[in-house]
Amino acid sequence: MKTNLGARISNESFLSLFMLGVLVVLFGVACLFVPNFYKPHNMINILTNNWFIVILGIGVAFLLITGNFDMSVGGNIAMTGVLSVWFCQAAGVSQNVLANGLGLPYAAALVLALACAMGIGAINAFFIARLKVPSIIITLGTMMLARGVAQIVTRGAQRNTSLPDAFGVLGNTAIRGTSVKIAVLVMILLVVAAFVFEKLTVAGRRTYLIGANPEAARLSGIKVARHITLLYLASGLLAGITGILLASEFKAGVSGRAAGYEFDALVIALLGGVSIAGGFGSVLGMFVGAVILSVVTTAATGLLLSPDWQFTLKGIVTFIAILAQRFALDRRKA
Repeated sequence: MKTNLGARISNESFLSLFMLGVLVVLFGVACLFVPNFYKPHNMINILTNNWFIVILGIGVAFLLITGNFDMSVGGNIAMTGVLSVWFCQAAGVSQNVLANGLGLPYAAALVLALACAMGIGAINAFFIARLKVPSIIITLGTMMLARGVAQIVTRGAQRNTSLPDAFGVLGNTAIRGTSVKIAVLVMILLVVAAFVFEKLTVAGRRTYLIGANPEAARLSGIKVARHITLLYLASGLLAGITGILLASEFKAGVSGRAAGYEFDALVIALLGGVSIAGGFGSVLGMFVGAVILSVVTTAATGLLLSPDWQFTLKGIVTFIAILAQRFALDRRKA
């Protein structure tokens, strides 16, 4: 009987450790070619710069584990950010339409914007969990719907005037004595909460059962539709939180913000070992995937590569890393 460590740990843990090794190798290669890449401030930036993708990745990863997609998160970020600005802009202060809002109190504006973000999640859940429409189709549709709302409210531009002083606080306040912003702390707290949900709750275990075999999960008494609905609402909420934090950081609601973020969230989940077919993956693996993506992006910037080459490099690394995952798992099963 095998007694080695590789035989005892689960496939999820094995993949997380494997991708951690990939991360170490990539970091070492980057240190060889990019000047000062190993400096402490750069390593901190690598861990913190992609906080928004990590927050999105939590919701996307759990839905992937159930065998579902959420491609609406990028559009949801743009919509929520724009609405949070519009709701709390002063009313009737200018002849410029984009300078006038609804004049709501800041707290009320945030709550209402988050409710709208969860509304996108509710639409996704209704069509996917209740009407059984494929998730990739519906969430691409709601992505365009949400971004369309942002375009209408901003008239294809942005809203950045007549805002209360409190609007920029959340996105720009740093933790006392550090340069780390509140958004990074929010990311850490959400990752910890997601890890607890995944490992220590019955609902977390049900997520994996649904992904492995939805019909068997239903026959065992799990309310599959309700569980998937709650996950889509949570993903909408996470996108809304991200949208509000980004709008606060830049003190503007921009209709084109977060373009492509849904694909980055999907990439970090896949890099972290989350199965696109469902039933497999982990939050910590997703976080490792996010750091891998951040290392590649930061290294490409340090090498002064053009955006086109940065996208190409990101695609190549993603492709190789996923192939390496498959090879490692196949070798393990052999």
